[in-house]
Amino acid sequence: MAKTPRMTLQTQLVLRTLLESPTKARYGLELSQEAGLPTGTIHPILARLEDTGWLESFWEDQSEIEKTDPPRPRRRYYRFTPSGAESARLALAAAYQGGAVSARLRPADGLGS
Repeated sequence: MAKTPRMTLQTQLVLRTLLESPTKARYGLELSQEAGLPTGTIHPILARLEDTGWLESFWEDQSEIEKTDPPRPRRRYYRFTPSGAESARLALAAAYQGGAVSARLRPADGLGS
């Protein structure tokens, strides 16, 4: 059984951001902007989530970078493993039930049940 990461508010923000499109692969800067967190906060969280087996990562193909103008560094993408999204949903629900969720993480009235 995979271990559960510490469910800090920042971790919850990252998970909620990833769960918006659970099958989509995203890179760190993109997640940082969507979650409203600095990249220095995002990358350790992503590493912990990968260590738990909830996320997998892969490097962007070099051929994709060659299409960009101007060229940029390769991106490392992250996405849920087959069981990762469900594990994240359960952990977020437990954190919500335990009161470890800030007001900005709670679903808007009428959303989520």
